[in-house]
Amino acid sequence: MSKRIHVRYYALLREQRGCSEEIITTSAYSPSDLYKELQEIHPFSLKPDVLKIALNDAFASWNDELKDNDTIVFIPPVAGG
Repeated sequence: MSKRIHVRYYALLREQRGCSEEIITTSAYSPSDLYKELQEIHPFSLKPDVLKIALNDAFASWNDELKDNDTIVFIPPVAGG
């Protein structure tokens, strides 16, 4: 079953995608499935193990179920100085 997911991109992922957000239609069950799908169509170099996930403004697991109209953010590592 396909669903519409609002994806937001920050830092390196935003640079690699070329935009800060998009709405996609996907049949991905989980954030893990969705990120794999996105890596196939975009030049994302970050591996999942360095990313955190926020689903509808709360931290989430890579295996949580995605639902229609969810908002997801893949949060890259942040360096500061």
